[in-house]
Amino acid sequence: MLSPYDHTTEYSHWDSGLWARVLAASGVRNPLTDAAFTEAMLAGLAGGIGFMIFTFEYKDITTASAVTRFHPGPYTENLLRRSGAAVNIQQTGSASLAQSRLDAALETGIPSVVRVVRGKLHWVAQDPLADMESVDVAVVGRDGEDYLMDDGGGRLERISSAALAQARGTRKADKHWQAHVVVGSRALPEELVGEALTVEVIRQAMAQTAQELLSEQAPHGVPAGYAKNFGIRGMSTWAQRLSDATSKHGWLRIFRDPKRASVGMGMLHGLLAGRRFSGPGALRPLYAQFLREVAEIAEGVSGVERGSLQEASAQYASLGAHWDALIDLLAAPGDPDFAAMAAQVEAIAVLEHAAAGTLESAAGVI
Repeated sequence: MLSPYDHTTEYSHWDSGLWARVLAASGVRNPLTDAAFTEAMLAGLAGGIGFMIFTFEYKDITTASAVTRFHPGPYTENLLRRSGAAVNIQQTGSASLAQSRLDAALETGIPSVVRVVRGKLHWVAQDPLADMESVDVAVVGRDGEDYLMDDGGGRLERISSAALAQARGTRKADKHWQAHVVVGSRALPEELVGEALTVEVIRQAMAQTAQELLSEQAPHGVPAGYAKNFGIRGMSTWAQRLSDATSKHGWLRIFRDPKRASVGMGMLHGLLAGRRFSGPGALRPLYAQFLREVAEIAEGVSGVERGSLQEASAQYASLGAHWDALIDLLAAPGDPDFAAMAAQVEAIAVLEHAAAGTLESAAGVI
Protein backbone atom coordinates (compact mmCIF):
# COMPACT_ATOMS: atom_id res chain seq x y z
CA MET A 1 0.00 0.00 0.00
CA LEU A 2 1.29 3.45 -0.91
CA SER A 3 0.83 6.28 1.55
CA PRO A 4 -0.47 9.71 0.38
CA TYR A 5 3.08 10.98 0.61
CA ASP A 6 4.29 14.06 -1.29
CA HIS A 7 8.03 13.78 -1.97
CA THR A 8 8.11 17.01 -4.00
CA THR A 9 7.50 19.57 -1.24
CA GLU A 10 10.30 22.10 -0.75
CA TYR A 11 12.43 21.90 2.37
CA SER A 12 15.26 23.89 3.94
CA HIS A 13 16.62 21.21 6.26
CA TRP A 14 16.26 17.52 5.61
CA ASP A 15 15.17 16.25 9.04
CA SER A 16 12.48 18.88 9.61
CA GLY A 17 11.42 18.67 5.97
CA LEU A 18 11.23 14.89 6.13
CA TRP A 19 9.00 14.89 9.19
CA ALA A 20 6.79 17.60 7.73
CA ARG A 21 6.17 15.23 4.81
CA VAL A 22 5.71 12.17 7.02
CA LEU A 23 3.36 13.79 9.54
CA ALA A 24 1.27 15.32 6.74
CA ALA A 25 0.95 11.94 5.00
CA SER A 26 0.04 10.34 8.35
CA GLY A 27 -2.79 12.78 8.96
CA VAL A 28 -1.15 14.57 11.91
CA ARG A 29 -2.19 18.20 12.33
CA ASN A 30 -0.91 21.06 14.44
CA PRO A 31 -3.49 21.40 17.23
CA LEU A 32 -2.80 25.14 17.53
CA THR A 33 -3.65 25.85 13.88
CA ASP A 34 -5.69 22.79 12.81
CA ALA A 35 -3.47 22.60 9.73
CA ALA A 36 -0.59 20.35 8.75
CA PHE A 37 2.64 21.08 10.57
CA THR A 38 4.92 23.39 8.61
CA GLU A 39 8.59 22.59 8.31
CA ALA A 40 9.37 25.85 10.13
CA MET A 41 7.24 24.91 13.14
CA LEU A 42 8.78 21.45 13.37
CA ALA A 43 12.29 22.88 13.02
CA GLY A 44 11.62 25.34 15.84
CA LEU A 45 10.21 22.61 18.08
CA ALA A 46 13.29 20.50 17.37
CA GLY A 47 15.54 23.23 18.76
CA GLY A 48 15.93 25.26 15.63
CA ILE A 49 19.37 26.71 15.14
CA GLY A 50 22.78 26.38 16.73
CA PHE A 51 26.45 26.29 15.81
CA MET A 52 29.42 23.93 15.98
CA ILE A 53 32.86 24.11 14.35
CA PHE A 54 35.67 21.51 14.38
CA THR A 55 38.86 20.81 12.48
CA PHE A 56 40.95 17.65 12.54
CA GLU A 57 44.40 17.08 11.06
CA TYR A 58 45.10 13.69 9.53
CA LYS A 59 48.13 12.36 7.71
CA ASP A 60 47.02 13.50 4.27
CA ILE A 61 44.12 15.90 4.84
CA THR A 62 42.76 18.45 7.27
CA THR A 63 39.00 18.39 7.69
CA ALA A 64 36.71 21.27 8.63
CA SER A 65 33.13 20.66 9.67
CA ALA A 66 30.34 22.95 10.84
CA VAL A 67 26.73 22.47 11.88
CA THR A 68 24.24 25.35 12.03
CA ARG A 69 21.14 23.54 13.30
CA PHE A 70 20.48 22.76 16.98
CA HIS A 71 23.29 20.34 17.81
CA PRO A 72 24.32 17.97 19.40
CA GLY A 73 21.04 17.86 21.30
CA PRO A 74 18.21 15.44 20.38
CA TYR A 75 16.86 17.26 17.32
CA THR A 76 14.47 14.63 15.98
CA GLU A 77 13.48 13.46 19.45
CA ASN A 78 12.59 17.05 20.43
CA LEU A 79 10.58 17.47 17.23
CA LEU A 80 8.52 14.35 17.78
CA ARG A 81 7.97 14.80 21.51
CA ARG A 82 6.96 18.45 21.31
CA SER A 83 4.69 17.98 18.30
CA GLY A 84 2.45 15.71 20.35
CA ALA A 85 2.29 13.13 17.57
CA ALA A 86 1.86 9.49 18.58
CA VAL A 87 5.02 7.94 17.14
CA ASN A 88 6.13 4.36 17.64
CA ILE A 89 9.95 4.10 17.65
CA GLN A 90 11.35 0.59 17.38
CA GLN A 91 14.80 -0.93 17.05
CA THR A 92 16.03 -4.49 16.75
CA GLY A 93 19.13 -6.45 15.86
CA SER A 94 17.07 -8.76 13.65
CA ALA A 95 16.77 -7.85 9.97
CA SER A 96 13.77 -10.16 9.51
CA LEU A 97 11.90 -8.67 12.46
CA ALA A 98 12.75 -5.16 11.24
CA GLN A 99 11.28 -5.98 7.81
CA SER A 100 8.12 -7.42 9.37
CA ARG A 101 7.65 -4.28 11.44
CA LEU A 102 8.21 -2.09 8.42
CA ASP A 103 5.71 -4.06 6.33
CA ALA A 104 3.12 -3.90 9.12
CA ALA A 105 3.44 -0.13 9.38
CA LEU A 106 3.22 0.35 5.60
CA GLU A 107 0.08 -1.81 5.47
CA THR A 108 -1.71 0.85 7.52
CA GLY A 109 -1.14 3.29 4.64
CA ILE A 110 1.39 5.56 6.31
CA PRO A 111 5.11 6.09 5.64
CA SER A 112 7.85 4.95 8.00
CA VAL A 113 11.16 6.60 8.76
CA VAL A 114 14.24 4.39 8.91
CA ARG A 115 17.93 5.13 9.44
CA VAL A 116 20.46 4.10 6.82
CA VAL A 117 24.10 4.57 5.98
CA ARG A 118 23.66 6.66 2.88
CA GLY A 119 26.69 5.26 1.06
CA LYS A 120 25.10 1.81 1.16
CA LEU A 121 22.25 2.96 -1.10
CA HIS A 122 23.08 1.82 -4.63
CA TRP A 123 22.35 5.23 -6.22
CA VAL A 124 24.68 7.11 -3.84
CA ALA A 125 28.48 7.32 -3.98
CA GLN A 126 30.20 6.21 -0.79
CA ASP A 127 31.79 8.90 1.38
CA PRO A 128 33.84 7.50 4.30
CA LEU A 129 33.46 10.68 6.39
CA ALA A 130 29.76 11.21 5.76
CA ASP A 131 28.99 7.51 6.13
CA MET A 132 30.23 7.50 9.72
CA GLU A 133 26.71 8.74 10.59
CA SER A 134 23.31 7.47 9.56
CA VAL A 135 20.63 9.56 7.87
CA ASP A 136 16.85 9.31 8.21
CA VAL A 137 14.85 8.48 5.09
CA ALA A 138 11.20 7.73 4.47
CA VAL A 139 9.96 4.39 3.18
CA VAL A 140 6.58 5.22 1.67
CA GLY A 141 5.36 1.91 0.31
CA ARG A 142 6.14 -1.55 -0.97
CA ASP A 143 5.92 -2.58 -4.63
CA GLY A 144 6.33 -6.34 -4.98
CA GLU A 145 9.68 -7.26 -3.45
CA ASP A 146 10.93 -3.68 -3.55
CA TYR A 147 10.38 -0.62 -1.41
CA LEU A 148 9.94 3.00 -2.46
CA MET A 149 12.13 5.43 -0.57
CA ASP A 150 12.44 9.21 -0.23
CA ASP A 151 15.97 10.32 0.60
CA GLY A 152 15.42 13.96 -0.29
CA GLY A 153 16.66 13.66 -3.84
CA GLY A 154 13.42 14.82 -5.46
CA ARG A 155 12.11 11.45 -6.55
CA LEU A 156 11.13 8.13 -5.03
CA GLU A 157 13.90 5.54 -5.30
CA ARG A 158 13.32 1.81 -5.64
CA ILE A 159 15.34 -0.46 -3.35
CA SER A 160 15.22 -4.22 -2.78
CA SER A 161 14.47 -5.68 0.63
CA ALA A 162 18.00 -7.09 0.87
CA ALA A 163 19.64 -3.80 -0.05
CA LEU A 164 17.44 -1.91 2.39
CA ALA A 165 18.28 -4.34 5.17
CA GLN A 166 21.99 -3.87 4.48
CA ALA A 167 21.73 -0.08 4.54
CA ARG A 168 19.71 -0.21 7.76
CA GLY A 169 21.95 -2.71 9.48
CA THR A 170 25.40 -1.26 8.80
CA ARG A 171 25.75 1.10 11.76
CA LYS A 172 25.35 -0.61 15.13
CA ALA A 173 24.11 2.43 17.10
CA ASP A 174 20.90 2.74 15.08
CA LYS A 175 20.70 -0.68 13.49
CA HIS A 176 17.22 -1.36 12.05
CA TRP A 177 15.74 1.75 13.68
CA GLN A 178 12.20 2.67 12.62
CA ALA A 179 9.64 5.33 13.52
CA HIS A 180 6.07 5.69 12.32
CA VAL A 181 2.90 7.44 13.39
CA VAL A 182 0.35 5.22 15.11
CA VAL A 183 -3.09 5.75 13.58
CA GLY A 184 -6.57 4.44 14.21
CA SER A 185 -6.26 3.81 17.93
CA ARG A 186 -8.02 5.60 20.78
CA ALA A 187 -6.01 4.00 23.58
CA LEU A 188 -2.36 4.55 22.84
CA PRO A 189 0.35 3.49 25.28
CA GLU A 190 1.60 6.48 27.25
CA GLU A 191 5.14 6.12 25.89
CA LEU A 192 3.87 6.64 22.33
CA VAL A 193 2.24 9.99 23.01
CA GLY A 194 4.30 13.18 22.98
CA GLU A 195 3.59 16.37 24.86
CA ALA A 196 0.37 18.19 24.07
CA LEU A 197 1.56 21.09 21.94
CA THR A 198 0.85 24.37 23.73
CA VAL A 199 2.27 27.88 23.68
CA GLU A 200 4.26 26.90 26.78
CA VAL A 201 5.88 23.99 24.93
CA ILE A 202 6.87 26.41 22.17
CA ARG A 203 8.28 28.81 24.76
CA GLN A 204 10.43 26.03 26.21
CA ALA A 205 11.74 25.19 22.74
CA MET A 206 12.67 28.82 22.11
CA ALA A 207 14.33 29.11 25.52
CA GLN A 208 16.42 26.02 24.83
CA THR A 209 17.60 27.45 21.51
CA ALA A 210 18.60 30.77 23.10
CA GLN A 211 20.31 29.04 26.00
CA GLU A 212 22.45 26.82 23.78
CA LEU A 213 23.47 29.72 21.55
CA LEU A 214 24.45 31.95 24.48
CA SER A 215 25.97 29.30 26.72
CA GLU A 216 29.63 29.46 27.74
CA GLN A 217 29.49 25.79 28.74
CA ALA A 218 29.83 22.69 26.60
CA PRO A 219 26.55 21.04 25.54
CA HIS A 220 25.34 18.10 27.61
CA GLY A 221 27.51 15.05 27.03
CA VAL A 222 30.36 17.02 25.42
CA PRO A 223 33.71 17.35 27.31
CA ALA A 224 34.12 20.76 28.92
CA GLY A 225 37.25 21.49 26.87
CA TYR A 226 35.18 21.68 23.69
CA ALA A 227 32.85 24.45 24.93
CA LYS A 228 34.72 26.95 22.74
CA ASN A 229 33.54 25.08 19.63
CA PHE A 230 29.82 25.60 20.20
CA GLY A 231 27.26 28.38 20.04
CA ILE A 232 28.13 32.02 19.63
CA ARG A 233 31.31 31.38 21.58
CA GLY A 234 32.20 28.91 18.82
CA MET A 235 31.68 31.60 16.19
CA SER A 236 34.09 33.92 18.04
CA THR A 237 36.60 31.08 18.33
CA TRP A 238 36.35 30.47 14.60
CA ALA A 239 36.90 34.14 13.77
CA GLN A 240 40.06 34.15 15.89
CA ARG A 241 41.42 30.96 14.36
CA LEU A 242 40.84 32.21 10.83
CA SER A 243 43.42 34.95 11.51
CA ASP A 244 45.84 32.76 13.48
CA ALA A 245 49.09 31.63 11.82
CA THR A 246 50.94 30.23 14.82
CA SER A 247 48.80 28.29 17.30
CA LYS A 248 47.87 24.62 17.08
CA HIS A 249 44.42 25.28 15.61
CA GLY A 250 45.17 28.44 13.60
CA TRP A 251 43.73 28.15 10.11
CA LEU A 252 46.62 30.00 8.47
CA ARG A 253 48.82 27.19 9.76
CA ILE A 254 46.67 24.07 9.42
CA PHE A 255 45.52 25.05 5.91
CA ARG A 256 48.76 26.54 4.59
CA ASP A 257 49.13 23.55 2.24
CA PRO A 258 46.92 24.34 -0.79
CA LYS A 259 45.78 20.71 -1.05
CA ARG A 260 44.70 20.66 2.59
CA ALA A 261 42.97 24.00 2.11
CA SER A 262 41.13 22.73 -0.94
CA VAL A 263 39.83 19.64 0.88
CA GLY A 264 38.96 21.51 4.05
CA MET A 265 37.17 24.41 2.37
CA GLY A 266 35.35 22.06 0.03
CA MET A 267 34.11 19.97 2.94
CA LEU A 268 33.08 23.02 4.94
CA HIS A 269 31.27 24.58 2.00
CA GLY A 270 29.44 21.33 1.33
CA LEU A 271 28.22 21.15 4.93
CA LEU A 272 27.14 24.79 5.15
CA ALA A 273 25.55 24.89 1.70
CA GLY A 274 23.93 21.48 2.14
CA ARG A 275 20.63 20.68 3.85
CA ARG A 276 21.58 17.88 6.20
CA PHE A 277 23.47 19.79 8.89
CA SER A 278 22.60 23.26 7.64
CA GLY A 279 20.41 24.93 5.02
CA PRO A 280 19.84 28.23 3.20
CA GLY A 281 21.17 31.13 5.26
CA ALA A 282 22.45 28.66 7.89
CA LEU A 283 18.76 27.98 8.66
CA ARG A 284 18.29 31.46 10.14
CA PRO A 285 15.52 32.39 7.64
CA LEU A 286 13.68 29.15 8.49
CA TYR A 287 13.91 30.01 12.17
CA ALA A 288 12.64 33.51 11.41
CA GLN A 289 9.59 31.92 9.76
CA PHE A 290 9.06 29.78 12.88
CA LEU A 291 9.03 32.92 15.04
CA ARG A 292 6.54 34.60 12.71
CA GLU A 293 4.26 31.59 13.01
CA VAL A 294 4.61 31.65 16.80
CA ALA A 295 3.64 35.32 16.84
CA GLU A 296 0.47 34.51 14.91
CA ILE A 297 -0.38 31.52 17.10
CA ALA A 298 0.22 33.49 20.30
CA GLU A 299 -1.86 36.49 19.26
CA GLY A 300 -4.33 37.24 22.01
CA VAL A 301 -2.66 34.89 24.51
CA SER A 302 -2.31 36.58 27.88
CA GLY A 303 1.26 37.63 28.72
CA VAL A 304 2.61 37.32 25.19
CA GLU A 305 4.64 40.23 23.83
CA ARG A 306 4.44 39.80 20.06
CA GLY A 307 6.82 42.70 19.46
CA SER A 308 9.82 40.78 20.80
CA LEU A 309 8.92 37.78 18.64
CA GLN A 310 8.69 39.97 15.56
CA GLU A 311 12.00 41.68 16.38
CA ALA A 312 13.79 38.36 16.80
CA SER A 313 12.24 37.12 13.55
CA ALA A 314 13.54 40.17 11.69
CA GLN A 315 17.01 39.73 13.15
CA TYR A 316 17.25 36.10 12.06
CA ALA A 317 15.82 36.84 8.63
CA SER A 318 18.57 39.44 8.14
CA LEU A 319 21.26 37.07 9.42
CA GLY A 320 20.55 34.65 6.57
CA ALA A 321 22.18 36.98 4.03
CA HIS A 322 25.31 37.31 6.19
CA TRP A 323 25.68 33.55 6.41
CA ASP A 324 25.15 33.15 2.67
CA ALA A 325 27.90 35.71 2.03
CA LEU A 326 30.25 33.65 4.18
CA ILE A 327 29.32 30.48 2.30
CA ASP A 328 30.12 32.27 -0.96
CA LEU A 329 33.58 33.17 0.39
CA LEU A 330 34.25 29.50 1.11
CA ALA A 331 33.47 28.62 -2.52
CA ALA A 332 35.43 31.49 -4.10
CA PRO A 333 38.11 30.40 -6.61
CA GLY A 334 41.78 30.70 -5.75
CA ASP A 335 43.43 30.65 -2.34
CA PRO A 336 41.05 31.00 0.60
CA ASP A 337 40.62 34.59 1.76
CA PHE A 338 40.86 33.87 5.48
CA ALA A 339 40.99 37.57 6.38
CA ALA A 340 37.65 38.20 4.67
CA MET A 341 36.19 35.08 6.27
CA ALA A 342 37.38 36.20 9.71
CA ALA A 343 35.77 39.62 9.30
CA GLN A 344 32.51 38.03 8.14
CA VAL A 345 32.39 35.49 10.99
CA GLU A 346 33.20 38.19 13.55
CA ALA A 347 30.33 40.34 12.25
CA ILE A 348 28.01 37.33 12.29
CA ALA A 349 28.91 36.56 15.92
CA VAL A 350 27.95 40.10 16.98
CA LEU A 351 24.62 39.91 15.16
CA GLU A 352 23.95 36.41 16.46
CA HIS A 353 24.54 37.53 20.04
CA ALA A 354 22.04 40.36 19.64
CA ALA A 355 19.44 38.08 18.03
CA ALA A 356 19.84 35.40 20.70
CA GLY A 357 19.36 38.04 23.38
CA THR A 358 16.10 39.12 21.76
CA LEU A 359 15.05 35.48 21.45
CA GLU A 360 15.80 34.89 25.12
CA SER A 361 13.60 37.87 26.01
CA ALA A 362 10.82 36.63 23.74
CA ALA A 363 10.98 33.16 25.29
CA GLY A 364 10.75 34.69 28.74
CA VAL A 365 7.52 36.52 28.04
CA ILE A 366 5.66 34.16 25.72
